[in-house]
Amino acid sequence: MLKGMAELGIRSRMLVKDVMSSPVITVYEDETAHKVAQMMNDYNVGCIIVKTRGDKPIGIITERDLVVRVMAKDMRPSEIVAKEIMTTPLITVKPEETVSEAARRMSRLNIRRLGVMYKGDLIGVVSSKDILAVTPELIEIMQEKARIEEESEEPVENPSSAGYCDNCGTWSDNLKEVEGNFLCEECQLELKNPEY
Repeated sequence: MLKGMAELGIRSRMLVKDVMSSPVITVYEDETAHKVAQMMNDYNVGCIIVKTRGDKPIGIITERDLVVRVMAKDMRPSEIVAKEIMTTPLITVKPEETVSEAARRMSRLNIRRLGVMYKGDLIGVVSSKDILAVTPELIEIMQEKARIEEESEEPVENPSSAGYCDNCGTWSDNLKEVEGNFLCEECQLELKNPEY
């Protein structure tokens, strides 16, 4: 089944480039917070990447940054610039990194978004929301892989387990299933050798 899934273009290792948002919405560091908020509204995004006039990404502004660093401090959005309210540095990942690696980095750093860099250029943003959107598919892939591995294992003939014997009721660490009943060693011997 995994081979068939691979043929359909579904990998068991999902990569950042598979889930990232692109193109990236950016503002220059000297643009106002008001412009940032307008762009978030116009493009329906929760973050904007801040860059220098030389197009180097240097930070990120989220909706929360606007609330905490502008509105909660009763600052005028038209009088404060992006550079003053951005979170810096911009934490980045490569497009070939796995979604799991990106999620671990977000968790470790307690952030929800990462810039995606390729050969020095910002090509996308990956968010915890992007990762959550593909989590059900990843779980299904892992379950399918586990099922295939389980089927390929050698079947264990009559494995033993612990519990109470269905025949005599005593506790045993070595119960075995015999004709639908779980029997202790003594009851197994009695069944094999009725004269015992």
